[in-house]
Amino acid sequence: MIRISRAPVVATAACLALAACSGGGTTAAPGASETASVQSSPAAKGDGTLSIGTVLPQTGSLAYLGPPMFTGVDLALKEINEAGGVLGKPVTKSDTDSGDTTTNIASQSVDKLLAQKVDAIVGAASSSVSESIIDKITRAGVLQFSPANTSDAFTTINDQGLYFRTAPPDKLQGRVLGDLVVADGNDTVGILAMQDSYGSGLANQVIETVEAAGGTIVERVDYDPKAADFSADVAKIKAKNPKGIVLIGFEETVKVVQELVKQGMSASKHKWYMVDGNMSNTNFVRAPEGTLDGVKGTLPGAAAPEAFQKRLLGVNAELAEFTYASESYDAVVLIALAAEAAGDDSGAAIAAKLMDVSKTGEKCAGFKECVDLLKAGKDVDYEGVSGPVDFNEVGDPSVATIGVYQYGANNKFNAAKAIEYRKGNIAG
Repeated sequence: MIRISRAPVVATAACLALAACSGGGTTAAPGASETASVQSSPAAKGDGTLSIGTVLPQTGSLAYLGPPMFTGVDLALKEINEAGGVLGKPVTKSDTDSGDTTTNIASQSVDKLLAQKVDAIVGAASSSVSESIIDKITRAGVLQFSPANTSDAFTTINDQGLYFRTAPPDKLQGRVLGDLVVADGNDTVGILAMQDSYGSGLANQVIETVEAAGGTIVERVDYDPKAADFSADVAKIKAKNPKGIVLIGFEETVKVVQELVKQGMSASKHKWYMVDGNMSNTNFVRAPEGTLDGVKGTLPGAAAPEAFQKRLLGVNAELAEFTYASESYDAVVLIALAAEAAGDDSGAAIAAKLMDVSKTGEKCAGFKECVDLLKAGKDVDYEGVSGPVDFNEVGDPSVATIGVYQYGANNKFNAAKAIEYRKGNIAG
């Protein structure tokens, strides 16, 4: 069982043996999270129509995650509105682009959504992008709900009680990844991590876990993800000849992989490991067959089951990635249930009910089943597609699951079937 205390974030070295997150974050603003006591401004009652905006990647380094996340949102809204909507009215939606930290697209998108007076914003995917817009969103009294932020900074950030996420903090994924690397017999490990706090945070936790288990980090390279060439970075790893190589990054990992192969450090000679930021079934399709064969990686949340994938494909038949689709779907369903439970679609009212609909009451799955219970006067405990969720008082899921996946010779992994799961409790 994994227990992570708050204020400040300190993780105990609890049981990870045989049991054990996305986007880069920057340094968080000081101040404790106020989710348990919502203090939003303004605190006006909603207008009776739940309006959701999305700030998700259509462009930028995480653009490949856009389709599954948008599709998860769209599927949830389809099912919610087919069940009668929220507070007797259809839920409305407006999609915008988050871009990445090289642009100001996310801030412009938020301005657009706030002008439309949305009640809740789903996004961003990147933690660093979310940190750049969180103040603007929450100070407007709007709920921000990310399906993919994993930076530990959000546990203690001053969010006016209006920030929630369905993805667990990086500390958990870092521990699972480090534990996996050692369990696979790698007593010498090299790390190539993108140079931001997403990469640094995960790398730090992997190092701590590997060294605690008796392994040795022979080289760590923090690289510029915008670099045109990674030959010097890979050469540093090659010089130390580690058994295992951990790759922590986003889309630029494609170039890193090409350089590893070029310098004779293929996955057939060394064991490679990836994370949620670079696990993809589309980014590596042009690589020679077998390039990623046997490579393992970690993804927060339960695998999207085949039945759920079919529902997603019914909305977007061309969907090839499923990462964070479940978390996006759950985010929208939870927002809708909380608004229904509150009888109010304002951001503050929704935030005040998210803990209630996620962890107390009668267990239920899907919006219709849960909303029927609410209308019958019962408390509900929504069981999500991504896992039980169960929010703690700072807006983090209190129970988290990390799936371990493995690539085949076709350079793809089965997103519906993890080779193992590692679960942990995150204490509030």
